[in-house]
Amino acid sequence: MIRPLARAVDTTPVIVASGLTKRYGGVEVVADMSFSLTAGSKTALLGANGAGKSTLLGLLTTLLTLNAGDATIAGHAISTNPIELRRNIGVLAHLPMVYEELSPLENLEFFARLYQVPDSDARVEELLRAVGLWRRRREPTAILSRGYHQRLALARAIVHHPTVLLLDEPETGLDPEGVALLDELALRDPEITVLAATHLVDRVDQWADGILRLDRGRVVEAPEVSAVVGAPS
Repeated sequence: MIRPLARAVDTTPVIVASGLTKRYGGVEVVADMSFSLTAGSKTALLGANGAGKSTLLGLLTTLLTLNAGDATIAGHAISTNPIELRRNIGVLAHLPMVYEELSPLENLEFFARLYQVPDSDARVEELLRAVGLWRRRREPTAILSRGYHQRLALARAIVHHPTVLLLDEPETGLDPEGVALLDELALRDPEITVLAATHLVDRVDQWADGILRLDRGRVVEAPEVSAVVGAPS
């Protein structure tokens, strides 16, 4: 069982978005979104296809560029401090985004070095054992199944003990055992703030303590604990 990195309890909002806006060809796909999520909260990001879920996550991960507004994650603004912000987040999408030409061991070693993880050899072994890839750690990732790709992507997302996890359909490709690992290592870790887009609505009440619901690029429902406390600095 993975032991989360010890971290002082923080009751202040860890994600604060104010007026987030993204346009494509003059069409607002994310329109003036404002919300905040408190430390350790687990929030399901819901909405129909095209509601803006993936675009919102793309903005928060700095993979997409804002047209207006701003957001902070763990005190770091998207607009002015994206490098430091990325050190505080873990990202898991429905596409694994791992290096297929490398082995699982090499993948995690690379990301552990990138994030300057202390005692990285122990951390890498711990995660590979947790996701069931230790015995296959030296095989090319390309020959592994889709489910193992996603398990490796989960390990990659948390290798650096992130403060926040931003997940886009993380259950994709996982069997029931893999989903249980996702719950244990990410969705139910009390030390991590989670915002996860999912289409598995029947599973939400098993891990989420709040819902952020989007409709045509706007927030139509947000957790009560997530009332906006002010614009990011």
